[in-house]
Amino acid sequence: MGIEAEGDQVLTREQVVELADAVATSGGIATGIGTSRYGAQLIVEAASREEAIEKATGEFWRAVRKADLPAAPVVRIEAVSEDEDALP
Repeated sequence: MGIEAEGDQVLTREQVVELADAVATSGGIATGIGTSRYGAQLIVEAASREEAIEKATGEFWRAVRKADLPAAPVVRIEAVSEDEDALP
């Protein structure tokens, strides 16, 4: 799962490191240093694409709050199943 939010504040390295620490518990990574867009790629187990999006979005916002980042509108959500990810 990939999720990105975009606000009006340019993020510092420290802010994105805090987000990375917060998503690490979900096997995630964070992006956004030096931009107004921050995001994460998360691994979630779900029975459907909709359930995966719901779980990942909840985990993303939990991590954003833990990292004390400003709330911003989500501008991208991408769900890829293990089967799709394994395709050549």
